Amino acid sequence: MPDSSSLDTPHIRYYHAHLYYRDAAGLAEAQRVAEAAAERFDIQVGRFHERPVGPHPLWSCQLSFAPAVFAEFVPWLALNRGDLDVFVHLGTDDDLFDHTQGAMWLGHSHPLDLSAFNA
Repeated sequence: MPDSSSLDTPHIRYYHAHLYYRDAAGLAEAQRVAEAAAERFDIQVGRFHERPVGPHPLWSCQLSFAPAVFAEFVPWLALNRGDLDVFVHLGTDDDLFDHTQGAMWLGHSHPLDLSAFNA
């Protein structure tokens, strides 16, 4: 077993939670969840995209938050996401790692387009 003092652990600078939706009804649900989250937690709500953006295969909205908020916010999001699927990932400045090894799903998972991270 490797000595834990020799492991190079990345520093988690932030988290993102991406609310996924497919249509106008899903957009309305995402807006409701984002608004409720912003009232309760210290988060930043990004734009509501009505097309796939970046590696995300569905319409989405990004919620950004600090590591200190994770323990309260992510369980709340798991219980209050409605029918939305949510992709949560950490931010370490290594996008490929963050979107693969540093990720979790609430609801159904969806394949991401990771091609931009391999460049």
